[in-house]
Amino acid sequence: MMKLRDIKNNTNLVNEIDWEMTPEEAVRLYLEWGCNWARSNYVIRSKEDTSHYFVVNTWKGRPVIYFIRRNSEEAVELAEFHMPPALEQEFLDSVGHNKGVFSINKKVKSWLKRELEYSA
Repeated sequence: MMKLRDIKNNTNLVNEIDWEMTPEEAVRLYLEWGCNWARSNYVIRSKEDTSHYFVVNTWKGRPVIYFIRRNSEEAVELAEFHMPPALEQEFLDSVGHNKGVFSINKKVKSWLKRELEYSA
């Protein structure tokens, strides 16, 4: 399993990140093919179509960020790491301390972009 520094050191992978992808949108695009034509300009045509994105999992207590590669056949957790404790608390507050798998919010996205030295 990769860590944040492994992603940072792979420029091609950093450039593949879809910063707007959410867990819900990934399911809709890759698992509910029949709905795609009505909602999006992006259509999944084969298993070669992939997305790379981040999610935050709070099921184990402390939030864990996962870097996911998804296609129509599978979702693979490529990396797993934690955010700084103050950001963790702020994230948990933002989701009402509920357990689940969530999109990264604006502050987590900003932190990730700084850590990855991403600018676009």
